Amino acid sequence: MSAKSQAQQKAAGAALSAKRGDAKVGELKGASKSMYKSMDEKELEELASTKRKGKPEHKSKS
Repeated sequence: MSAKSQAQQKAAGAALSAKRGDAKVGELKGASKSMYKSMDEKELEELASTKRKGKPEHKSKS
């Protein structure tokens, strides 16, 4: 699974950092907080390692 937008990739990176103990869980907000709770380290790593080039900043709602 790859990130659909830069924002999703960044949120996965933040959640992965907290999962590994490099950042505090209490500092997570929004999407990164829910990703931390619902995904394992391997899933987060896949999303976070997605290349940002060519990805929109945010996924369109349509």
